Amino acid sequence: MTTALLRTADELRARARVGRRAVVMTMGALHEGHATLIRTARETVGRDGEVVVTVFVNPLQFGQGEDLDRYPRTLEADVKLAEQAGADVVFAPSVEEVYPGGEPQVRISAGPMGERLEGAFRPGHFDGMLTVVAKLLHLTAPDVALYGQKDAQQLALIRRMVRDLNFPVEIVAVPTVREEDGLALSSRNRYLAPQERRTALALSRALFAGRDRHVAQEALRARAREVPSTHARAEALSALGEARAAADAEAVAKAAPSGPKAVLAAARHVLDEAARLDPPLRLDYLALVDPSDFTDVPDDFTGEAVLAVAARVGTTRLIDNIPLTFGAAS
Repeated sequence: MTTALLRTADELRARARVGRRAVVMTMGALHEGHATLIRTARETVGRDGEVVVTVFVNPLQFGQGEDLDRYPRTLEADVKLAEQAGADVVFAPSVEEVYPGGEPQVRISAGPMGERLEGAFRPGHFDGMLTVVAKLLHLTAPDVALYGQKDAQQLALIRRMVRDLNFPVEIVAVPTVREEDGLALSSRNRYLAPQERRTALALSRALFAGRDRHVAQEALRARAREVPSTHARAEALSALGEARAAADAEAVAKAAPSGPKAVLAAARHVLDEAARLDPPLRLDYLALVDPSDFTDVPDDFTGEAVLAVAARVGTTRLIDNIPLTFGAAS
């Protein structure tokens, strides 16, 4: 299969549609994370469907002083990777094609969620992102669109826009792809010098530390719930030598920090150590949030959450996150 490279909306509209269409939106500089999205798109629509990969570096989502000019542009390599991953079309429009009248005066507003975390550090970023996503959804008219979990806040905002504005498209999230050392795949990783990359590993290590603390305390709580509640049961278990272990588990569970605070503390410890490295890691934020609106979760939170981090190493800014599930206490 040869992947078609199309530059205009007219060329895309003129293409005969076959089966369901899936779109994977990128800013180019494709890597294995993008390839995973494309392969998942192919699996989603099947052999009879069509996979469109968009390559467009959107100027609206870059703020003053950000890396628009140096953002890598590798279209030839991108088309090759997309073809190998199973794409039918690479749609790579110019800025003039996407914004024929110049910067649009009417834009999508990300609302309150777009002002939190990433939005606080990159004002206007999510308005620009949602505006181009809306335009590309109109131009490509897909049945399904796939986005990576690595950009969790972006994903949440796209889901909200599609729901609030009645876009007729299914949104599919694809788990983050990581390199062998744990660093989340990103086009910006190529900016890191070897020593900077070693420092950058603190992002994923911090998330994993938070996750491990969460898993441990959930297991401890489960053990504590096995503490006998009646004298008769206590005597029976004591005969088996288990009462002391259960009581110890309960005591530790009550004494140790738990819940979101413990998760954040474990992650922050790793980040604090990385701040003393050479070069240092400069933290923008570490947060444990509700993925529905990206507000901080309370201490008694139950359900799905996202542990998110953003930091700078040298001149490179990186983000990462992992999902966590907090169970109901009994």
